[in-house]
Amino acid sequence: MDLGQFRQEYTRAGIDEDTLAAHPMEQFEAWFKQALDAGMHEPNAMVLATVGADGVPTTRTVLLKQYDRDGFVFYTNYTSQKARQIAENANVSLLFPWITLERQVVIRGKAEKISTAQSLKYFISRPHGSRLGAWVSDQSSVITSRKFLEMQLEKMKQKFADGTIPLPDFWGGYLVRPQAIEFWQGRENRLHDRLQYVLQSSANWKIQRLAP
Repeated sequence: MDLGQFRQEYTRAGIDEDTLAAHPMEQFEAWFKQALDAGMHEPNAMVLATVGADGVPTTRTVLLKQYDRDGFVFYTNYTSQKARQIAENANVSLLFPWITLERQVVIRGKAEKISTAQSLKYFISRPHGSRLGAWVSDQSSVITSRKFLEMQLEKMKQKFADGTIPLPDFWGGYLVRPQAIEFWQGRENRLHDRLQYVLQSSANWKIQRLAP
């Protein structure tokens, strides 16, 4: 299939330096709220890119569960492929593809585990089935069939029949501390607006405009 003529002009909006917040997380919050207001499906879905010691990149979509001035938090199995690669190389990238708004947010930073207390607080807020699922899946490992997962789920239901499901010691969150955050807004003629915050010190961010 030839997609050479499959194109669309981006005309919704533009961004410039004068309209940006001083701190990138304030700007992210403004855009995130606009994504929510637009009724986007799962605006907290983000592509996480990791690279292990072998230098081979891997991407997958995960869900943002918390954010503040420190950065972005997601949760996973600590034995998963992404966790193994982060252990080998803490440098990661995040991408929010808000295509409906003709926007992207791209983050480069370092990932670190959050505290067990923070992970537990989130874990107990999850639906019952999701908590069981964390115990069932040996994430990223090869399994024989879907039925194997279903059998493991039944075992976990019996094991935690009293309703108390503890936090697995192999499950928890990561905080991605950003070192650069780019806000990308589509424009006509592919002359897109790309405004990037680059961390200069612990609390000082420099704003740069990038060529599209």
